Amino acid sequence: MIWFFLLSGLFLGWSLGANDAANIFGTAVGSRMVSFRVAALIASIFVVLGAVIGGAGATGTLGALGAVNAIAGSFTVALTAGITVAWKSHSGLPVSTSQAIVGAIIGWNFFTGSPTGHATLVQIMSAWVISPLLAAGFAIVLYLGARWWLARRRIHLLSLDAYTRLGLIVVGAAGAYILGANNIANVMGVFVPASPFDELRFGSVIRITGAEQLFLLGGVAIAIGIYTDSRRVMATVGSQIFKLTPILALIVVLAHTLALFVFTSQGLQHALHAIGLPAPPLVPVSSTQAIIGAILGIALVKRGKGIQYGTLGRVAVGWIMTPIMAGLLSFVLLFFVQNVFEQKVVDRPPATATSRH
Repeated sequence: MIWFFLLSGLFLGWSLGANDAANIFGTAVGSRMVSFRVAALIASIFVVLGAVIGGAGATGTLGALGAVNAIAGSFTVALTAGITVAWKSHSGLPVSTSQAIVGAIIGWNFFTGSPTGHATLVQIMSAWVISPLLAAGFAIVLYLGARWWLARRRIHLLSLDAYTRLGLIVVGAAGAYILGANNIANVMGVFVPASPFDELRFGSVIRITGAEQLFLLGGVAIAIGIYTDSRRVMATVGSQIFKLTPILALIVVLAHTLALFVFTSQGLQHALHAIGLPAPPLVPVSSTQAIIGAILGIALVKRGKGIQYGTLGRVAVGWIMTPIMAGLLSFVLLFFVQNVFEQKVVDRPPATATSRH
């Protein structure tokens, strides 16, 4: 039964790969600088590495929003988010996996009567607003800097093309790593409180925690999603919102990666605390919102010419509807899992006896 319950997390990972790989290589593939096959291979390798090595930070924050502590509840929450993301991805529109899982967790909180971590929710929602603005700011600075530098350098077009292609691959690999580190919380975070895996030890040096085993499974599921069903969303991100040249594609992916890094890196957080500066929270942010924020940053520098406002409007409506749909669907599915299939969706602590005076 444990592996059956984990299937919904693997399905959500597949959905994330099908949707969010576009945020890493959609601009490169859309500009025809990198083939889909090469993009999928690089993204798959580095997203797994990021999930296993750097996935702990954002997962802890997501658990504070609502600790889904029964494996059947984790199954239902992940299934809800996966269905929501897969439905939107099938329409060819980029959707926020972070919003889907947050909506599903809140649905679980309401159904079980569990408290919602409102401070954590405010942190996450604030990051949803800040991350695209931050990505837009990074993109504007990078664009202006690149334009200034290229104006003072005489680089042959063939050399510039080769450098840009290499840059897209390197930055795409870094972006895939950060995506895995940040968004694995969306895929397997709800299973961590009810993790079915014991710690594995190999000698006295190597140990793999139950959470890391979950992250590995989720990372592989993301990789499968990249290979099997990400091409359609790559086309939307790569060309249907704003037409990008190869150099602009490189700038956009780098800006997106920097924005996600801010909300993912434990090292950055520790460094800022060490010098007495406030640090951003480690929260799962929307890779989709970050990449579109970066694209719009470039578009604004170019005075908004070429923005496909119809596509952008449909994407924005999807962002609003995603957490609402996920929350409602989570509530309904939890009812069926508990009352029809008679599975425990919440592990309540035993009531303590009160003494009489």
